[in-house]
Formats: sequence, C-alpha cells, structure tokens
Amino acid sequence: MPVAQRRGRRIMMTPEEVDAFLGEQRTCRVATVSPDGRPHVGALWFVWDGTSLWLYSIVRSRRWADLRRDPRVAVVVDDGTDYGELRGVELSGAVEFVGEAPRTGEPHPALDTPERLFAAKNFGLDSMPHDNRHAWLRLTPESVVSWDFRKMPGPG
Repeated sequence: MPVAQRRGRRIMMTPEEVDAFLGEQRTCRVATVSPDGRPHVGALWFVWDGTSLWLYSIVRSRRWADLRRDPRVAVVVDDGTDYGELRGVELSGAVEFVGEAPRTGEPHPALDTPERLFAAKNFGLDSMPHDNRHAWLRLTPESVVSWDFRKMPGPG
C-alpha cells in the first residue's frame, strides 16, 4: 500500500482521479541515480494498469543501466500550462524487470495487460510490436503524491 500523502491534501487527487489522469497521459519523466550519485531524468512513454506503472525502456540506455544497479526510481506525470491548471502525480519506489530483455514477444502472462494497453494507447494497435531494443519495467509505487491546482479556491 502506498504511503499516504501528508501535504497538499486540499489539492490532492482522489484515487479515482489519479487512475483517470494516469490513464489519459502518455509521457512521464523518470528519475534514476547514476553510479556517481547524480540524478538522471529522461522522458518515457508509460501505461498505468490501476496498480502499477509500466515503462517500456531501451535496454541500452543510461536509465536501464542505472536501474540495473539501483532499482529506486521517481516518476512524474504532469499536465497544465497556466498555474491554475497544473496537475500531476509523482510515483516512487523500486522497479522490477519483467520479461526478457530485450523484449522479443515470448509469451509472458504478466505482460498481457500492459502490452495490450500500451499498444492501444501509444500505437493504436491491438498487439504490441517488438523491436528487440526495449524491455519492461514495472513500478508498483511505494509512494504516490498528487496535485491538482484546479481545486484551489479562486479569488474572492
């Protein structure tokens, strides 16, 4: 069970709002820790299954190497242009590597749902195309923090 949000409760999203928001967004920013301790942040497409955030990452990337060494990650998904429109979710925890790396499409029941959702959301397809360059990371968050500035009271 994720850690409860302590601050910003007036503007935090409900669990249903978090699910809807993560279901409609496409791009997240993934923060990892490099061997020298410096953070590394990169954009990545994702899919949310209601419990876990699934990331489809290039296996020959700095992100992948960082996570192989230290699976701790923070991910931000946000939206909005004007201050009063800003909303987002930060998820953190440790990723799990799921399936073969790189992914070739070998049957793997744990990947049936995320691959179906990802293919439909990002490619408009019924099944996942595999390029032998990417593989799956699953983040079942230990902490979820959300904000929706649209919930702030307006001026007088």
